[in-house]
Amino acid sequence: MKKKNIICIIPARSGSKRIKNKNIVKFNGKPLISYSIKTAKKSKLFDRIIVSTDSIKIKKIALRYGAEVPFLRSKKLSNDYAGTNDVLKDVVKKLKLEKIKYIFCIYPTAPLINSRDLKIALKKMKNKNFSYIVATNTFNSNPLRSLKIDNDIISFKWKRYANKRTQDLKDLIHDSGTFYIYRTNELMSLRSIMPKKTSYYNIDRFRAIDINNFEDLKFAEFLYKYKKNYEF
Repeated sequence: MKKKNIICIIPARSGSKRIKNKNIVKFNGKPLISYSIKTAKKSKLFDRIIVSTDSIKIKKIALRYGAEVPFLRSKKLSNDYAGTNDVLKDVVKKLKLEKIKYIFCIYPTAPLINSRDLKIALKKMKNKNFSYIVATNTFNSNPLRSLKIDNDIISFKWKRYANKRTQDLKDLIHDSGTFYIYRTNELMSLRSIMPKKTSYYNIDRFRAIDINNFEDLKFAEFLYKYKKNYEF
């Protein structure tokens, strides 16, 4: 089988605070992480699909759904302050993957993305020779017109935008918390959050739910169950 020179890494530590065992919580009857593994497998883009975890329980589930778990992540890289880039670099170094051209990072909490998203984003990365792609989403409301609260009194966070119409403001996007693509050499030499040649792949709001609490989980589950009613 011809090498694709692309690896997928799914970071899935234990110890989530707002949803206990978030990465393996039941989602439509299956562990949440299983959907990211399934999407990665369905894309047929990857030579390897690797889960980085500190949990034996997560390891067993990941193996059951067809991912690799070559080692358990250290405690140092499994706390609340460990950065995703450091976790990815750890996998690359331990498994000697420096010569791989592209690294995909798919979060285990992204059950609504699909293999088409991965393929289109990778095509953009290759065609434009970008160093890094972030899967993004548009804000429901422009944050430049945000309100702040001081002693129960609200005011505009940025007063210069107070009289601006939303349609007159430049569109802004945010990290969807679903997936990223790196050129491996750029990732390994990265000293900041993102390299200069960073671009984006925008996902519609019905597929870019960042699951942080039970409300997010239930909403994502609703969308998954009834996704045939939407243009996914």
